[in-house]
Amino acid sequence: MSSNIQSKSIRYSLYGLIAIVSVLLIILAYHQWVVALVGILITFGLFYSIIKIEANNRKETEKYISTLSYRLKKVGEEALLEMPIGIMLVNEDFNIEWTNPFMSSCFQEETIVGRSLFDVADSLVPIIRHEIEMETVTIHERKFKVIHKRSERLLYFFDVTEQVEMEKMYEDERTVISIIFLDNYDELTQPMNDQKRSSLNSLVTSLLDEWAIDNGVFLKRTSSDRFIGVFNESILQNLEKTKFTILDEIRETTAKQHVPLTLSIGVGCGASSLPELGNIAQSSLDLALGRGGDQVAIKLPNGKAKFFGGKTNPVEKRTRVRARVISHALKDIILDSDKVVIMGHKYPDMDAIGSAIGISEVAEMNDRESYIVVNFQELDTGVKRLMKEIKNKPDLFARFITPEDAYEIITDDTLLVIVDTHKPSMVIDEKLIRSIEKVVVIDHHRRGEEFINRALLVYMEPYASSTAELVTELLEYQDKNSKIEMLEATALLAGIIVDTKSFTLRTGSRTFDAASYLRSHGANTVLVQEFLKENLDVFIQRAKLIESVKFYKKDIAIAKGDPDEVYEQIIIAQAADTLLMMEGIGASFVISKRADEKVAISARSLGEVNVQIIMEMLNGGGHLTNAATQLDGITVDEAVAKLQLAIDDYLEGGLKE
Repeated sequence: MSSNIQSKSIRYSLYGLIAIVSVLLIILAYHQWVVALVGILITFGLFYSIIKIEANNRKETEKYISTLSYRLKKVGEEALLEMPIGIMLVNEDFNIEWTNPFMSSCFQEETIVGRSLFDVADSLVPIIRHEIEMETVTIHERKFKVIHKRSERLLYFFDVTEQVEMEKMYEDERTVISIIFLDNYDELTQPMNDQKRSSLNSLVTSLLDEWAIDNGVFLKRTSSDRFIGVFNESILQNLEKTKFTILDEIRETTAKQHVPLTLSIGVGCGASSLPELGNIAQSSLDLALGRGGDQVAIKLPNGKAKFFGGKTNPVEKRTRVRARVISHALKDIILDSDKVVIMGHKYPDMDAIGSAIGISEVAEMNDRESYIVVNFQELDTGVKRLMKEIKNKPDLFARFITPEDAYEIITDDTLLVIVDTHKPSMVIDEKLIRSIEKVVVIDHHRRGEEFINRALLVYMEPYASSTAELVTELLEYQDKNSKIEMLEATALLAGIIVDTKSFTLRTGSRTFDAASYLRSHGANTVLVQEFLKENLDVFIQRAKLIESVKFYKKDIAIAKGDPDEVYEQIIIAQAADTLLMMEGIGASFVISKRADEKVAISARSLGEVNVQIIMEMLNGGGHLTNAATQLDGITVDEAVAKLQLAIDDYLEGGLKE
């Protein structure tokens, strides 16, 4: 292009020169016509030569353009027909109008023109229907990146099989770090002699070494009750498929030796930094231990977690040292605050209200004002009876405030104590947590993924029967000169009785110790029964729920309410408790619609089925034998179907996504 411009410039310069020479020759002709004639002949010769050269250049340019056009057309045709890129044109009815030969070879057919995408590759239909610009699909075991041109209804296919395989290979080879902890090793080995302790060590070590060798895990013991395991993502996937059978092996083998030892494993994965992997593994182990141990916790990069195991009840601690330490730590935090605000979960039960009153007493013992946040429109019948009794004590009733009142009294030095839950989404007012800097969490539920992470003090003991039991123990280690009143002691005892189903479930020696302490301080068992009485209408509603029961998989019973009838949460829970008392039922699930349009599921078991894991699959939680969830935007029948799928997943291994 630049040479053409240059030749034109030269040509125009020659034309100008010829014009000037012609003018000079005309002037010269008046004086020397012979010389002028010779000049004219030379000028015409030069002019002819220029025209000739220009004609030749034009022919060469046309030939070059013609040749280039042909070559470009040929290259385009070859690219369209022979390059390893699939091209497909589709009409509005999802029928294939045209493909290049490479596209047909991808489908291993001579031609697919005229056929429907629904028959040939239905995975392409959503790409066109939802106007997805780019997607990766599988066609005859090959991976293709599909680029969709919506206006032309045109699809380009790029074979990325090797790339995907390389990415998978990279992911499979990424390092995984696990921390393996023997849950109750110190408690079990403390009374043993050296020979028995050595025998237990050899047994556990041999089981773990054999498991590590079989699965390609590098295992190193770092202390008497702790191991470090290093492997890769591929091995982790295999361990997930086998549901970490090492948990069952350790539990069952040691049980035969009359030593109920269990294992907890925290797994760190999905990070490229080894220190970060170690921190994730430790955090996962803390999560597993916070849920009672005997399980594997795997924290995923997206913040979710997977859990395996958790088939046994948490082992009750043999020492009160932790309760004493927590009690003194709580006292110090209270003394460092100007006032204490206590809050439980939405629709508080006796345990939440009783433990809140107990913490209020701890604050009053340390000369600090205390307030209990409640929503007076969200109280069940039993709690309403308790509140009616509390109204007779103006000093105690004045401590109960609404969330709106709480915002008016809080300061920078206010302490917020969360009781009977550790999930921000379950408290009465989640914004209150963000408004107060100092937070303490006291709970007896197994720890879930959602957690109040910035708490100054966390007292979570899954072995405890109730939060009221934990709070009662904290009261025992406060000022001995301070006494709790009869009504406060009765509220705490009511919380323990409700959560243990009158001392029949999740009841340990510490539970009876706490009840004894409360009884010695005037707790009125007759008044507790008054609080827990139910009316005839509630009894009939519960009976209707129970009447709908059907068995699903072995001894699992499922009852569902009428889709058009609304039930209170307490009735749903009571129906699940009642079903569990029936012969031949090892686990019960009751499903019904609530007044807030959510579908509630209450789950109970005798311990053989871990209902906590099943409820966690449905975004709920709880204990091994007592759990629940609420589902939004679905019908009762749809909730039953989801529950059955969760039960199936659990029976296949207890995986929680």
